[in-house]
Amino acid sequence: MHPRSALAAAAGLLAAAAVAGSAGATSVPPAGEPISAERCAANEAAGTITYLSGFDFAATPAIVDVVVAEANGYYDALCLDVELLPSFSTANYTLVAANEAQFSSAGNFTEIVNYSAEGAQYVAVVNYVKRPIEGLVVPAGGATSPAELEGRTIGVKGDIPPSLVAMLAAAGLERGADYDEVLVDGFDPIAHLETGIDALPVYKSNEPFTLDAAGIEYTMFDPAEEGIPGTAGIIYTSADFAAEHPTVVEDFVRASLKGMEDALADVDAAVQVSWEAIEAAGNQNFLAREGEQYRWEQDAELVLAGTPEGDPVGLIDPELFRAEYDAYVAAGVWPEAQGGPPPFGEYFDPAFAAAAYAPDGTVIWP
Repeated sequence: MHPRSALAAAAGLLAAAAVAGSAGATSVPPAGEPISAERCAANEAAGTITYLSGFDFAATPAIVDVVVAEANGYYDALCLDVELLPSFSTANYTLVAANEAQFSSAGNFTEIVNYSAEGAQYVAVVNYVKRPIEGLVVPAGGATSPAELEGRTIGVKGDIPPSLVAMLAAAGLERGADYDEVLVDGFDPIAHLETGIDALPVYKSNEPFTLDAAGIEYTMFDPAEEGIPGTAGIIYTSADFAAEHPTVVEDFVRASLKGMEDALADVDAAVQVSWEAIEAAGNQNFLAREGEQYRWEQDAELVLAGTPEGDPVGLIDPELFRAEYDAYVAAGVWPEAQGGPPPFGEYFDPAFAAAAYAPDGTVIWP
């Protein structure tokens, strides 16, 4: 399905009221009714709401939607004074916990579990991608299946994504025993493969564009095709902020979902808005306009492909989060030698996203 068919694909019945009463969320006024003076005052009283992106202002879920929403005035329409700052996902957790920022985008639910284990309490409020967003690239002539990476070397940028650890475990390969991991520098996949590694973790909407443009042949193993659960494109806040400012969280969520409606309906326009934001922020990651076009075309497909039929995009699925955690525990993502897995916590609230939608699957809007 093409991303421009998103609105039709997202439409469907949603009984939002069934979950909108959970802790923290309040009721959204019916579509077409203006935001009340009381609700507007509550949102304004929260002051400036800072959103820290997970990777610059890249055209990817949980970033592009926020950038489009800000550009189109959706936060302003709900009396929210929102400031967008480019950042990197793992740098943002302590700032959100300290209330120096109020919202950010997480790489996946496992990332939230890891940082929650350090004592802070985070709440996922939107989840756009409901399958692993990573892949494992193998140079031409290399392994033909994950199992054939036994005894081989995998280059990693900091750490190997947990979905890939789980995919390799499903192929019978134990982390720390059956393959070697070596650190690679920078973000150039061409340079990484030239080091002689046997496999390279990638984001499916990023590095393949560079490799394809250079005419480099490769095979990519996809954990989603191997039945490995995973998530990406998550917006989260702190539990304290959600409890103190429920209307702010609810309205930030529905404005962001409105931005996602637009971003899926017009891919090119969304990429242009993202690119303008990237350039205005100095483009410190040396992103390319063509790369952002590729990124959002691919990621928009992932958003739609992982959304259950009849559901609008962005809903929280607690069973998926649990499945991700259980699969990664079984795969040894958290080795016992390093303390084992952190406890599973309900670091999410489905009510905020569910309350944002009308029964026809469109975002409730004044």
